[in-house]
Amino acid sequence: MDSSIEETNYESKSKPKKDKTTSNRWITETENGDGEEECDVEAWETLSKGFKEAQTALDQNRLLIQQVNENHQSKIPDNLVKNVKLIQEINGNISKVSDVYSNLSVNFSKLVQQRRVKSKNDKVEIADS
Repeated sequence: MDSSIEETNYESKSKPKKDKTTSNRWITETENGDGEEECDVEAWETLSKGFKEAQTALDQNRLLIQQVNENHQSKIPDNLVKNVKLIQEINGNISKVSDVYSNLSVNFSKLVQQRRVKSKNDKVEIADS
């Protein structure tokens, strides 16, 4: 990190309760039909990792923007010069968030496509039995 802004400990923040409506979209019934449910771990891990990475950059930008505002309000020439570097870092973080969401979209689309192919193949195998 180029700036002197302290990193927030994201692990210690309280986590919001899961939205069961959203969660249920990712839960599938097991093959044995006993009503037991399992979660697509790979999909959750992919999404979680990407969202955490994006949120980290967004949280850092919030702090950087606060620092830029304070520097601007101070009207001290040295602080205004520091803003150039801070704004460059903000722009870099915006690019990082954009890349993360783009990669998430591609990876998630691939994952969904793989699941569809596997499901289709499983149905064909069952029909052939």
